[in-house]
Formats: sequence, C-alpha cells, structure tokens
Amino acid sequence: MIAVHLEDGKISVRRTGKPRRKPGEALIRLLRGGICNTDIELLRGYYSFSGVPGHEFVGVVAEADDPHWVGRTVVGEINLSCGKCVFCDSGLARHCAKRSVLGIVRQPGAFREYLTLPQHNLHSVPENVPLEHAVFCEPIAAACEILDQIHIAKGARVAVLGDGKLGLLISQVLSLHGATIHQYGRHRRKLDIAAKTGVDGRIASRLPAAAYETVVEATGSPDGLRSAVAMTRPRGTVILKSTVHGLVGIDTAPVVVNEISIIGSRCGRFEPAIALLSSGRLALDEMIDDRFPLADAARAFQRAQERGVLKVLLQD
Repeated sequence: MIAVHLEDGKISVRRTGKPRRKPGEALIRLLRGGICNTDIELLRGYYSFSGVPGHEFVGVVAEADDPHWVGRTVVGEINLSCGKCVFCDSGLARHCAKRSVLGIVRQPGAFREYLTLPQHNLHSVPENVPLEHAVFCEPIAAACEILDQIHIAKGARVAVLGDGKLGLLISQVLSLHGATIHQYGRHRRKLDIAAKTGVDGRIASRLPAAAYETVVEATGSPDGLRSAVAMTRPRGTVILKSTVHGLVGIDTAPVVVNEISIIGSRCGRFEPAIALLSSGRLALDEMIDDRFPLADAARAFQRAQERGVLKVLLQD
C-alpha cells in the first residue's frame, strides 16, 4: 500500500506494508482524509513529528475481532488510552498520561490506504451522511467540546476570533446551539459560509475591547490569544483552541487585573458531532476547497497552505 510520510518539513508518499492489527483493533481502509491546521503545524515542527500524519478521516472496516464492524463506514476517536489510569477511570481517557494520538503522538496517522484503531474508538457513520461531510467529524467534535466545558446560555453573545476551518465549525456549532455569534475574520467569502447558520460575520479590521463575556480564540496565530484577551470583559472567559508551533508571547497583566479565565480546549466527544452531521444543518460543502488522490499528498499539502484555502481532502 502507499502511505504519506512527513519528515524534516517535507511530505512524501512511500510504499509500505499493510499494517497488522492487534487483538481488539480494527483494520480500516481509508475513504477520505482531511488536512487540518494541526497537520500544517506538524509540517512546521510541532511536536518534532515524523511519520504518517492525519487524524481526520472516514473509512470502511476491512477486518475486526467483532464481525459486526466489518463493512461498516466509520470515523474514529484519535486518542488511544491505556484504559487503566485515574484519568481513564474517571471518563477522561482523552487526557490519559500514556495515550498515543493518531497521526500526532506515537501512532501512525490516517493518511495511508489502511490504518488501525481500537474497535472501541470507532463510531458508525449514519447512512444519510455523505463521506465528504463525515470527514469533518473530529473537528466538529472539537467544536462541540466547548459546550461540554462551559455553559453558554441560549442567546448569549459570543465572539469567535478566526475564520479558518476550525473557527467556521465552532461558530456554526455554537450558533446552532442558540448563542448569538459574532465571528471576526479577514475573508468575507469564509465568513459568508458560517452566515448560513445565523452567524454574524465581521471583518476584523478593528476588534472591540472588553465587549464579550466569552471569546473563542481559533486564529491559528501566535497573536490570537492577546487579541482574545483584549476582547473579553472582566471575569469573562477565553476558550483557547489554536495549536501553534513555537512560544506564544502575551502580557499576562490584563488577564490578572481583569480576572479573565483561559480554558484550553482540545478534542471532544463524537456523539454530538455525529448528531449534528446527521441533521444536515452544518454548511460543509462550501468549506471544501480541493481534493487530491492520496498519491498526490505533497501537492495537497502545498494547496492546504495557500492563503485563504479551507479544507483540502485526500481520497482513495
């Protein structure tokens, strides 16, 4: 089979053997993969990663211990936990200290013809969900995680800072939840996508100061946190979503003086994401800018890094 390989800031495609699944694992044939901002940051040196990247995927189960999985179209949670530690026992397996993470930490990723994941990480894709929508499940789950972390009342005014792939999903998820969303970005074309779900998109030429109780930072930029803090009212909350390679410089005085809470937010549960996908209410087709065969992954990564480009898909 072929697999995408990332090393020393370069993408190549290699021929390799099909992975052998361990007991309890499923062998999955890739149907679609999505290049996200974390993959781009890995290319830039994040986590000093080398190997097969990719954690946004949809595939079909080729082999499994449990025969009812075979032939099913699935998505998969990306954290592989030990199942025994205090975090796993308390329902926080995504924070297992011994975890590996698909395509990010000690686990070959999804950008290959076949991959393996534990069966208990798998979720069936409803028949009414197109493959090109199902590939968004992991980042939609990350957007839904915000609602598991903090209470956002219906009608509450929330700012989403950033109009990239994750920012657009976050603004849509929170808008469909019932919040009043003001999304700040630099591209009218992108902001108009989220507007289909009731989001008020605003060009970020000048950001308002101390205007929101809750600000979600999803710029993917080292400067995003500073801007988000400046937009937050005293005793308000910043939800930090960006993962960037390198250090983020910020004056902590406004955080202390204004008693602002900063909450890191990462992966989320797949169940609410699948329910949203099945509802068909998310504007996803407009977020797909290009598609490439797996064998052309180097060009796909180049395309994904072009200014203004949203989701680029790899496909079988």
